Amino acid sequence: MLRLAVSLDSPFSWPAARTIFPPMESAAIRRKFLDYFSAAPRSHREVPSSSLVPADDPTLLFTNAGMVQFKRVFQGLERRDYSRAVTCQKCVRAGGKHNDLEQVGHTARHHTFFEMLGNFSFGDYFKREAIGYAWEWVTSDAWLGISPDRIYVTIHHTDDEARGLWREVAGVQDERIFGLGDEDNFWQMGETGPAGPCSEILVDVRGKRHAGRGKRKLGRDEFVRLSEAGELLEIWNLVFMQYDLRADGSRSPLPAPSVDTGAGLERVAAVMQGVASNFDTDLFTPVIRRAVEVVGKPYDRGPGGASYRVLADHARAVAFLLADGVFPSNEGRGYVLRRILRRAVRHAWLLGRRAPTLVHLAHEVCELMGVAYPELLAKRQHIETVTRAEEERFFETIEGGLKRLDELKRVKVIPGADAFKLYDTYGFPIDLTQLIAAERRQTVDVAGFERELGKQRTRSQEALERSKGGPAVQRQRAGEWRVVKPKARQQWVGYDTTRADTDLLAFRQAGDTLELVLEENPFYAESGGQVSDTGRVQGEGWELQVADVEKVEGGSAVVGSFGAAFEPTPVTAQVDEPRRRNIERNHTGTHLVHAALRKILGAHVRQQGSVVAPDRLRFDFAHHGPIDDETLGRIEAEVNAHVWENLPVETRQMKYQDAITAGAIAFFTEKYGDIVRVVDVPGVSLELCGGTHVPTTGQIGLFRFTHETGAAAGVRRIEAVTGPGAYELIRKLEAQLEAAAGALKSQPEHLVRRIETLLEENRKLERRVEELLKGGTGKGEGGRVEKIGDVELHLDESAIDDRNQIAILMDAFRAQHKRAISVLFTNGERPGIHVAVTDDLLSEGVKAGEIAGAIAAVSGGKGGGRPHFASAGAGDPAKLSLARSEAPAIVRRLLGR
Repeated sequence: MLRLAVSLDSPFSWPAARTIFPPMESAAIRRKFLDYFSAAPRSHREVPSSSLVPADDPTLLFTNAGMVQFKRVFQGLERRDYSRAVTCQKCVRAGGKHNDLEQVGHTARHHTFFEMLGNFSFGDYFKREAIGYAWEWVTSDAWLGISPDRIYVTIHHTDDEARGLWREVAGVQDERIFGLGDEDNFWQMGETGPAGPCSEILVDVRGKRHAGRGKRKLGRDEFVRLSEAGELLEIWNLVFMQYDLRADGSRSPLPAPSVDTGAGLERVAAVMQGVASNFDTDLFTPVIRRAVEVVGKPYDRGPGGASYRVLADHARAVAFLLADGVFPSNEGRGYVLRRILRRAVRHAWLLGRRAPTLVHLAHEVCELMGVAYPELLAKRQHIETVTRAEEERFFETIEGGLKRLDELKRVKVIPGADAFKLYDTYGFPIDLTQLIAAERRQTVDVAGFERELGKQRTRSQEALERSKGGPAVQRQRAGEWRVVKPKARQQWVGYDTTRADTDLLAFRQAGDTLELVLEENPFYAESGGQVSDTGRVQGEGWELQVADVEKVEGGSAVVGSFGAAFEPTPVTAQVDEPRRRNIERNHTGTHLVHAALRKILGAHVRQQGSVVAPDRLRFDFAHHGPIDDETLGRIEAEVNAHVWENLPVETRQMKYQDAITAGAIAFFTEKYGDIVRVVDVPGVSLELCGGTHVPTTGQIGLFRFTHETGAAAGVRRIEAVTGPGAYELIRKLEAQLEAAAGALKSQPEHLVRRIETLLEENRKLERRVEELLKGGTGKGEGGRVEKIGDVELHLDESAIDDRNQIAILMDAFRAQHKRAISVLFTNGERPGIHVAVTDDLLSEGVKAGEIAGAIAAVSGGKGGGRPHFASAGAGDPAKLSLARSEAPAIVRRLLGR
């Protein structure tokens, strides 16, 4: 096969001589495909690529095929204003059933991220037109211009209609059409959903000696062998959607036969650029070239270059996933992204790189593909910031993890507990541990790892629920339930009212604790971060102060202390309304701040936990680092702007799919029923939520942040107050400001200027103190000098507590004396012993650290420092005078005099 002259030292270029196929850049191939199908008379709607995060299918990790965004259309659940579409779809296969991660870098075709060209018919045209369009685009000189003599076709072995159409419409000889079984030529999205027979187009990429016009016919076995070897390369798959697969294995006809095709851009580019590997196309070579520049080692197109290919592939996946809002984490999509990132770091490590590498390649990807995918350029700073942070985080632990694997290299099977420790302590995803183990001819006890991981997830989930305020918990209490109305059911009325005149369904009393199940219940039970209501329940001659609300079988029960024997009567249930209103302010405020965070920080922000209480709100979210004060101020201003707009807060019950289609946020790890409750602040926020909220945002009054900090790796936490809480905070801050101004004999509006003046005066005083210390001032009046041979020992005391000032004082002593030692005892907040030795004694081996340590030992202290100056703490300050009295003898002993 003729190869392109691909040099990593120069721009991508083709040789002057014509290759087997007309040379064509990948950008031109992408554009030609879209132009062909959108032009009349084919007239397909050019639809932009959907996100890599499926908008209406939280059970699917990533968009892994062009048809994902049209799945509901194919199923007849959604109608659009067009019946033909063409796309170039971003796809990722790196998790779940469709996972190519481990093959990447070691084969010519496997990728985590790839682009899928596709044309679609929604009950419009079917097999005849699909085959005709595909044949024209592949073989016409106006488009790809591949010779028909190099084309082979596969069909499902039962699809005689497709076989006939390939002969009739395209003129393909029967000997070039091969019928294959379900494994090869029956396509399905999953265990259920759209499916049908498919037909593949393969190109013979062998040299002219083996392929082309007049060459011998291929038998079925040889055809299979050549296709498996990649010499007959599949470039396009036409799926004829006829069926909807059911969970019981049956097939029902789709409402209208449809067409879904997929042509991998990377494969088509390899054919048109005459290269044996997708990694040698212009989609990858600029990224590999940049990797070579960063790493500083040459690239080998053979097995030795696998790490470079992994880096190039993973840089594409990381850039696109981050641009589409996926954020590294330990769950779901975020965990797959983290696996890809850390696999790349490990391959950079194998190349000898000990600094972030992928960040440079992600930048190159944004430059290379930003024209076709503008979101890469729009999100480039975010992409690079998160990538660098993740690389640096893994670099902190990778060396320790590799060292631990080295310690385990003599075992045949790495125990599950050790694999889990590598994951939990050193950040090694299990597949990375398996990969390294396989390289060393070891295996991993994956089942044991999963058991340990399950235990950790249980612990983490319990901690997360606690951080959210937890779900409504069903507690086990003593006593038996007494049923008052056996056939009635509890009705939750708390969305509409905080008061209900109602009956009791049941009660339970144990000691001083009484639980009541109300027929009409206005009390909210703690759930989803929102705390339980409190209030009171009044009956005929009795009253219960409600301290908590708990889940019980069939509903919830209010709980409180009740000392007397209880007899049921009709009741009036009253929620503490001011407290509820504050909770509602904080809950709606949480939705507004979530929306503001996503708007200002990016769509990667995802809720990780929350607490909605009457006095505050707390919100944990995925983000890569601290938020500076300026950005936090913008977020706060964004929330308050929506508060002051007094927007309506609307709630409604919707079908789950309808809510997702409308744009409501759903989380991959959550489970939802068919009907969900949606809380909508029009134009600002749309979330699935079961909590209580204010009717309009204006009732929040005011929103103020109180704290921003880290909650866990990759998770930030904000705390805020609203309404009366925000007002109280401002009044408190004003009072503190008044007090500070009073203490400094100033007015609040002049306080900053007053502080600046005092700071400048303090700096002048510090400089004066430093000058005095340099002159030797600062020692006490009780100092004395003893002669030990020809050495002077100066013993002094001082109240100075600042170590820097002590150092200045000792430097002044050393500059003013010869053959002298100073021992200074300080009596401030941290009593200590400080020793200075002049330079002429240093040459004789006298060390300040030894002297300070020996004297401090008398008081039970210890310390050290440099030979010319050292300090030690006094273990027992009461023994400092003893240490001083023994100091001359200690110095004499150490000097050997």
